[in-house]
Amino acid sequence: MITSVDTNVLLDVFVSDAPHHSQSQEWLIGAYDRGAVLVCDVVYAELVPAFGDRSALDGALSQINATISPLDTAIAYEAGLRWSRYRQAGGPRTRIMSDFLIGAHAVARADTFLTRDRGFYATYFPELQGQ
Repeated sequence: MITSVDTNVLLDVFVSDAPHHSQSQEWLIGAYDRGAVLVCDVVYAELVPAFGDRSALDGALSQINATISPLDTAIAYEAGLRWSRYRQAGGPRTRIMSDFLIGAHAVARADTFLTRDRGFYATYFPELQGQ
């Protein structure tokens, strides 16, 4: 089973005093026990500010055996469609395109999706099976 992991869960795991550290760590261990752990390249970019340099980030992801998975144009297009529907339905600009790129990537590349932002992803990516 392939599990795509959202930025919020990884930040919880990598920042030991994060409020959700223990829960997110348990979720990540469970995902690893069930199969592969996947990180979208957009999530990778969102993690950059939490690390001093690229080797530190790459080392942290290596420690959890995460594979970095790039977007392609089909995923980007699907994200754009869903973001457009969201905005046309009156969705506020509080959601940015990266959330839709991460969700579309998880739909295309993973069996499950690990996030603390279940409400948003359940609404706009109902086919995602989440933690």
